[in-house]
Amino acid sequence: MSHHVSIIAYDGLCTFEFACAIELFALERPELGVHWYSHTVCAIEPGPLRARGGLTVQVPHGLDALDRADTIVIPGWRDLADVPPRALIDALRAAHARGARICSICTGAYVLAYAGLLDGRVATTHWHYLDDMRARFPDIAIDTDALYVDAGRIVTSAGSAAGLDMLLHIVRSDFGADIANKVAQRLVIPAHRDGDQAQLVARPLPTAGADTIARLMDWVREHIRANHTVASMADQARLGTRTFQRRFKERTGLPPLAWLVRERIALATRLLESRQALDIDAIADLAGLGSAESLRRHFRAHGLAPPGRYRRQRSERSMA
Repeated sequence: MSHHVSIIAYDGLCTFEFACAIELFALERPELGVHWYSHTVCAIEPGPLRARGGLTVQVPHGLDALDRADTIVIPGWRDLADVPPRALIDALRAAHARGARICSICTGAYVLAYAGLLDGRVATTHWHYLDDMRARFPDIAIDTDALYVDAGRIVTSAGSAAGLDMLLHIVRSDFGADIANKVAQRLVIPAHRDGDQAQLVARPLPTAGADTIARLMDWVREHIRANHTVASMADQARLGTRTFQRRFKERTGLPPLAWLVRERIALATRLLESRQALDIDAIADLAGLGSAESLRRHFRAHGLAPPGRYRRQRSERSMA
């Protein structure tokens, strides 16, 4: 059976966040060749519901539909000071207790916070509300930089567009990098922005230096197996080391070596998901990570299953 996603709707609905969840989970995608998600939209109160932009939404299902959800999406929240209805809090707690995954986009994290589901966990929300959330909910370990935080069965995202990054991350977790890349292609958005990429990345006016960084990134991807260092990449970009590190961080939100590791891991996951019968050592070498042990260490550090298990899981899902 398909993985079932329930999307929460409420009066004062955040239209963009809601549309992101609909786009990812409610559209049929037969071209992917997998059992795509099934979905319901669940209203927390009688309708019709008002949505931002002067729209109204009529929702056929209530909170009882959450009982069969494998994943629940909370697309924003109408008011930071508005405590969600007790029925919604109880339904979310019950869903979490039975093992459902619950995800929030932007201010939807406040719903999870009011339900007590973020206490003692790492979470994030839009950068504009981080101080407010910290003051209201001191028991939450707030990540002030992340685009999204995957804490297992609780996943929170930063501002509205970061919700798309989080939702693609969920698709990637459920179906693998190849399917997630195809979905991103249809949406015409980047296939992968890591959750720990900074929310606030400086956007200076384009310069020759910025173009140099872009060319350097392409060159590194083409020579991913080389022994890259900050100094060697700076030389390739024809920049001083300090200038290179500063410009690279401005461009990507990541230090050069952190970006390099993520590129190598992304390549390794694609190789593991491909039909090539490569052993783990060969994949580690092709991805520039040296050895199977190094590959396992990096996968573990990034919250991924060990390479052998990762390959089996993707293979089992593709046959499901």
